[in-house]
Amino acid sequence: MTLPPDLYGQIDPPHRLLMGPGPVNAHPRVLRAMGADLLGQFDPEMTGYMNEAMALYRPIFGTQNRWTLLVDGTARAGIEAALVSLVTPGDTLLVIDFGRFGLLLREIGERIGARIEMLSVPWGKTVPMDAIAAAIERHAPAVVACVHGDTSTTMAQPLEGLGVLCRAAGALSYVDVTATIGGMEIAVDRWGIDVVTGGLQKCLGGPSGSAPITISERAVEHIFSRRHTEHGIARSDLVQGMGRRISSNYFDLAMIMDYWGEQRLNHHTEATSMLYAARECARVALGEGLDARYARHVRAGRAVVAGARALGLRIFGDDRFRMSNVTGVHIPGGIDGEAVRRRMRQDFEIEIGTSFGPLHGKVWRIGAMGYNAMKHKVLITLGALEAALRAEGFRCPAGAGVDAALSAWEDPV
Repeated sequence: MTLPPDLYGQIDPPHRLLMGPGPVNAHPRVLRAMGADLLGQFDPEMTGYMNEAMALYRPIFGTQNRWTLLVDGTARAGIEAALVSLVTPGDTLLVIDFGRFGLLLREIGERIGARIEMLSVPWGKTVPMDAIAAAIERHAPAVVACVHGDTSTTMAQPLEGLGVLCRAAGALSYVDVTATIGGMEIAVDRWGIDVVTGGLQKCLGGPSGSAPITISERAVEHIFSRRHTEHGIARSDLVQGMGRRISSNYFDLAMIMDYWGEQRLNHHTEATSMLYAARECARVALGEGLDARYARHVRAGRAVVAGARALGLRIFGDDRFRMSNVTGVHIPGGIDGEAVRRRMRQDFEIEIGTSFGPLHGKVWRIGAMGYNAMKHKVLITLGALEAALRAEGFRCPAGAGVDAALSAWEDPV
C-alpha cells in the first residue's frame, strides 16, 4: 500500500481560535505540563501527583469528598463510569432531560439495562425543581441523573435542592458538569449531589482525555457493595461486595478507587501526560481564583450576547438560565449557516459551532470559555462574524457588535 506523500512528513494542524462549544484552545501551561517526561505508575513522585490532583479538584468541585480523582478517558468516560457503577440492570433511572446530553444519559442507562423514566422539556428550557420533585415521587428511582450545562441548548439547569429531594426519597444522584466546571460555580456539597463528573476541554482549558470525578461517602458505600476485584489482582485484605458486579472492568469505580487509594491496586496504567494536564488545569484555575474565573466567564458570555444582538441577531433560549460560557445564536433567515462558519474558519481561522437535533441548521453556538474567555478573543470573533455575515448578504450595522461587546465586558459583574 502506498501512502500519500504528505503523510510521511510532519504536517502541523492549523492554529485556529476555537470559539465553539468545545474543545477550546488549551492553556499554554497545560500544554507545557503535558510535555514532561513520564514516570513509573508506582513511583512516589507519580502517586504524589495523583494525591495532589485529588486535593486540587476538591475546591473546584466545591466538595470535601475524599474520593475526588480522575477517570482516564474523555468526559464521557466519567459519565459512563458513574452510571455503570451506580445503576444495576433493572434499576429505575430518572433522567432530567433538556438537550442532547440528557438523551445521552438515557442511552447509557438503556445499555446498562436500567428501567428509564424521562422528565423532558423542549430544548431551550430547563426543568423546574417542583417538576423534578413530582417525578421522583411518581417513579421512586434508584438514581436520578442530570446534566448541569448542556452545550447543545446552551442552558444551565438549576440544581439547588436536587440532592435533598433525592436523599429524602432514598435515591442516589448523578450530575455531569463537563460544560461548566471551571467556568460556573460547582457546589457539590451544597447541592448534596452524590457523584459529579466533568472534563478538561471546556472551561478548564485543557485537552480532552481526562474526566475529574467526585464521589460522596453515600455513593462510595453503594459502589463498594458491588466490589468484585479482578481475579489477577485480588487480595485477601479487600472485602468483596455482595451486590451485583459492576458490568464494566475499565469503568468500575470500586477498582478505580482502590487504584487511587492507599491500596494502589493496579487497575490500569494511569495516563501520565493527562494526569499532568489535569493537575495543571486545576493549578491554573485555583491560581486565578475561582470567583474571579467565574466573573471572567460571565463577562465573556455577556459580551457575546450583547455583540450578537447589536448585529441584529436573535439569541436562543431563556436568558435566565443561559450558561455563561456558551451562547446560542439563531441563524438569520436566508443565510447559509455553514457558509458563514466556513468563511470564519478559512478567512479568519476562527471556529464557531453548529448544532444538533432539532436545532441543526438553525442555531450557531459561540463559546467563550477557559483560555478563550478573554476580551480580545471575543471581540475578534464578533468582528469576524460580522465580516462573514456581510459576505453572505446579511446587512448589519458596521462595528456595532464589537462596540456593544466591549461595553458589556466593562460593566461590573
